[in-house]
Amino acid sequence: MITYPFNYKRAKSVADAEELLKSSPEGKLLAGGQTLIAAMKMRLANPSDLIDISGIKELNYIRVANGAVAIGAATTHFDVANSADVQKAIPALAHTAAIIGDPAVRHKGTLGGSVANNDPAADYPAAVLGLDATIKTNKRSIGADDFFTGMFSTALEEGEIVTEISFPIPQKASYKKFPNPASRYAMAGAFVAKLKDGSIRVAITGAGPCVFRVPDMEAALAKNFTPEAVAKIAVDASGLNSDIHGSAEYRANLVTVMAKRAVAEAA
Repeated sequence: MITYPFNYKRAKSVADAEELLKSSPEGKLLAGGQTLIAAMKMRLANPSDLIDISGIKELNYIRVANGAVAIGAATTHFDVANSADVQKAIPALAHTAAIIGDPAVRHKGTLGGSVANNDPAADYPAAVLGLDATIKTNKRSIGADDFFTGMFSTALEEGEIVTEISFPIPQKASYKKFPNPASRYAMAGAFVAKLKDGSIRVAITGAGPCVFRVPDMEAALAKNFTPEAVAKIAVDASGLNSDIHGSAEYRANLVTVMAKRAVAEAA
């Protein structure tokens, strides 16, 4: 019988997690485990150590202050979705969390884990990029535009741990996605936001290898914030995802449709 042994370590604090990572070069952080555990089951990942950060209290909180909603990295999707503070300050963010996966995923999955993993079809990256959030780590702060670098790739460096994500409270925002009926991952999702300074951001997830913005839609909405403003704007299908669930051309069309729906709700 083939076995795949690993060491399980439970971090008591962020500083403790840092030290455990330093002493375990092949180790991985474990928060909700909704991606990592599945990858290990399929033998796509074989870490030497699992460093559990889910019980670190300093990573589990929701605070509203100074025009932003700050959420600890170990906060679950369920807690974000059901937070009265988030529902009042940024309803679109609460809605985004509420439609991630299924109840089991939402009770275990964490904000920081989802953002750090940067799955091309995940919902949270669209909210982070659409709201121009700031990702805080144990070493620095990273703006949303600089954080997501490619498929399952981010600006995080070796030993860097996401500790908090700060979402500016917008004037209005909405997230609409077309979910895969089996996995509930976004085949295309659009997060549209008008920030307090009047700037417009349109972030798309699910359609491409990595979450991305649509400048043409942002410019059109800055002049006229209505669904009609984006109705005839199409993204280039080349480079978009194409699989048994939908072609690149199909996803390109979904981007426009989801953007229209998001604008209609936000407006």
